[in-house]
Parts: sequence; structure tokens; C-alpha cells
Amino acid sequence: MKPYDVTALGELLIDFTESGISSQGNPLLEVNPGGAPCNVLSMLQKLGHKTAFIGKVGNDDFGNLLAEAIADCGIENRGLLRDDKVHTTLAFVHTHKDGDRSFSFYRKPGADVCLKAEELDRELLESCRIFHFGTLSLTDEPCRTATQVAVKAAKDAGAILSFDPNLREPLWDDLDEAKRQIAWGLAQCDILKISDNEVLFMTGEADFEKGAAILKAQFPNIRLLNITAGPNGSHCFYENRHIFAPGCKVRTIETTGAGDTFCACVIHDVLENGLDHRTDDSLMNMLRFANSAAAIVTTRKGALRSMPTLAEIQTLL
Repeated sequence: MKPYDVTALGELLIDFTESGISSQGNPLLEVNPGGAPCNVLSMLQKLGHKTAFIGKVGNDDFGNLLAEAIADCGIENRGLLRDDKVHTTLAFVHTHKDGDRSFSFYRKPGADVCLKAEELDRELLESCRIFHFGTLSLTDEPCRTATQVAVKAAKDAGAILSFDPNLREPLWDDLDEAKRQIAWGLAQCDILKISDNEVLFMTGEADFEKGAAILKAQFPNIRLLNITAGPNGSHCFYENRHIFAPGCKVRTIETTGAGDTFCACVIHDVLENGLDHRTDDSLMNMLRFANSAAAIVTTRKGALRSMPTLAEIQTLL
């Protein structure tokens, strides 16, 4: 037994999300703690797991807010470092009429990309059952090297590796480099959560079965491959099987954190049921549970502090 169920590494940032109009007709923006890896950990905490985070924020008021937020969620934050010279990363989220989003980032640089390999908390990496990471920590040095070192340390310690590409095109100076870094992540992971647009980006295929076949042929290390398609449901590719679960009909406000919530629920399922000898029924239950949790998050603003409880998920199911 290891003391942590899941350790995640990556960005912890402030999402400025739209929250109405002022009396002068100006848009109001709400400060929301965010960042995909910690959104995943927040959902896992709600499901009763013990989690830890590794990352860096600025030594500023936003950094203080983020440190308090993840501590309030129950996430171990001893791996969260402060940078005295670089400010906390900020993201401005524009929500479209269908609930989808576009992003503007203030991150040239941001504190999250300043994490160095020598600053990693090795005990957190070696003491987890699953290690989760994405690609926002692979956009720039020194955090790219830190991520690579962390992945190797966790793998060497026997952790299952979970990866979410979480492509944010504005953060990449070169999309060919983005493809190379995503491919590196794909070559490391046992569990993959990937969105429909990311499958198209990496394979050129809009057909999920063809895209999944390409990914599994190129990266045979992937044991559990899940593709999310927003309100159109999700797909699981396991061994030679394809399982589909339709999405849930809810009144969507915004989609921030939906993919992270789905990812966390898949990790939860693997912690509970493992990766071996999975039946079609068990995979369908996994997808339905993850779809339901993700749907609930889309009915709320923010992500890290808006994750549903187990009872809420079961009620929607």
C-alpha cells in the first residue's frame, strides 16, 4: 500500500470566468482556482481518495489563494512551490453560447513553467499508485524536463501513468512541437483520456474507431483509451473492444473542468477495479459514472471548487 492514491504534476492557475455585467455594462470576471491536474485531484478527493500535487505558483496574492484552495479541497500541497520572481499564471476564459470556451493566457512566463527537476518532491512521486500529468507542463523549460524526470521516477516506483493531452493551442509557439510533446506523453501512459479534437489533431481522423486504432498501433503501452466527445458522450477502447456511453442531458452553463472531472472518475474506477480483465459491463459503468460527473460540472461555474459529490453523481445516474 502506498500513502497516496494519486499524485499529479502541472499547472495551478487562476481562471477568470465571466460572471455577469456591471451597472456600467462591463463584463464582470470571477476569480476561480483552476488548472487541469488539480481539478482532477479535487474530484478524486470528493470520491474519497488521498491525493498530492506538485507544481509552482508565484509568491503573490493569487499564489496564496491557490495554495489555500487546494488545501481546502484536501489535496496535499507540500509539493507546491513559490517563485519570487515570476507571477502566478492567469487564464481568461471566454464562454460561448453553447457553453464551450476559448482562452487567453498570461504566461510568458508564468510561475508554473518555472518548476525545476531538482525541486521535485521525490517522495510524492514514489509514494503514489497513479501518477497523472498533461502537456501544459511540457510547453516550456525548465518544467518540461521536470515533467520528464517526474514521469520516469513515478514509473520506476511502479505507478500507473495517466495522461490527458489537454491541448491549449495558444500556449504553443509551434504546433508541430505540440504534436511531438503529446506523442511523448502518449508513449508513457497506461491510461489515456483524450478529447475528440485532440484525436483529430494527432491522427487526422474524425472517426473515433480509426483514430483510436492509429493511437493504439503507435502507442501499444496504452491499456485504457478513452475519447470524450462533450454532450455526445464518451468512448472506451480496451483490448480489441469499443464501448460507447451517451452523454447526459443537462442545462450547461460552461464546460470548464468537464474533461478533468471525467478523467478523475476514470482514475477512480481504475483505483477501485484495476486495469486487468475488464468486462464490457464494468467499462460501461465507468463511462456512465464519468459522463454523469462531468455533466454536473457543466451546470456550475468554475471547476476546482465545483466538483460533485458521490451522492450527486448517483442521483443523476
